[in-house]
Amino acid sequence: MFYKLKDRMRRARFAGACSGVMRTAPITLDASSGVVVLSQLQHKDVLMFMLAAKSFAKHVRPCAVFVLNDGSLSSKDRALLSWHIPGVTVLELPAFRSAACPTGGCWERLLAISSLVRDNYVIQLDSDTLTVGDIDEVRRCVGEQKAFALGTWDRQGFESMRERVETARKVNHGPVPHVQLVAEANFDKLTNFESLRYVRGCAGFAGFARQSFEREFVETISAEMRAAIGDKWAEWGSEQVMSNIVVANIPNAVVLPHPKYADCHKMKPGVTELIHFIGSCRFDAGNYARLGAEVIATL
Repeated sequence: MFYKLKDRMRRARFAGACSGVMRTAPITLDASSGVVVLSQLQHKDVLMFMLAAKSFAKHVRPCAVFVLNDGSLSSKDRALLSWHIPGVTVLELPAFRSAACPTGGCWERLLAISSLVRDNYVIQLDSDTLTVGDIDEVRRCVGEQKAFALGTWDRQGFESMRERVETARKVNHGPVPHVQLVAEANFDKLTNFESLRYVRGCAGFAGFARQSFEREFVETISAEMRAAIGDKWAEWGSEQVMSNIVVANIPNAVVLPHPKYADCHKMKPGVTELIHFIGSCRFDAGNYARLGAEVIATL
């Protein structure tokens, strides 16, 4: 109860500082860009998403925007989305489910990407991201049809699954181990374990080159992980593991330079150009609201 009250108060302060994004011009799409933006969205994050989408589109103009409705979007939300993002397509969760994958936890989002990526370069953009400066690496990835991952430490690269298994098994998992650690420690149960790569990235911002992977790849890995770790695979965080596996095994994929692309714990003033305001530091110190207001003034 206390957390929910605190969250509402913080969101109200954020809205007070950033509601101006609703008075900025609609996003102008570029039919020739070949870039599709997808975001799973809930009602309480609509304002944040407007800021995420508009700040991003200032630097990388998409040809289309898709919103995956978590089930809570109202008719007013849909009207706002349609006005600010002309031609936006709202997708529904049930259309992107698979018996081989968990339900919820953003799994439908990844399966939606597997459909959209057949014809487009797809960028998964969380509503709590904010683009504050030039993101030339992303534009380069789009132009060269290279997938990208949002890294979590400096000079990060891809690793073999064997390396990740060895690392994960050395870590103290604690009394209630996180699904990510459990999954990583059991990668050797996968059929193609020896030939697969991995990156410990963040699924909040990721790029998928056109025709870079298929739904069947996700379903096969998911079914094998469920067989290996049981119901643990259905916990929140498993989709991020799968997204990391997907990106890492796309030929010529890259990890975006950190901390130019970083979360709000590791962001550096004057260096970080795209920030992921994850929940554990989203509203701390007022950085999100302050930077959001600065971006809005440029839109």
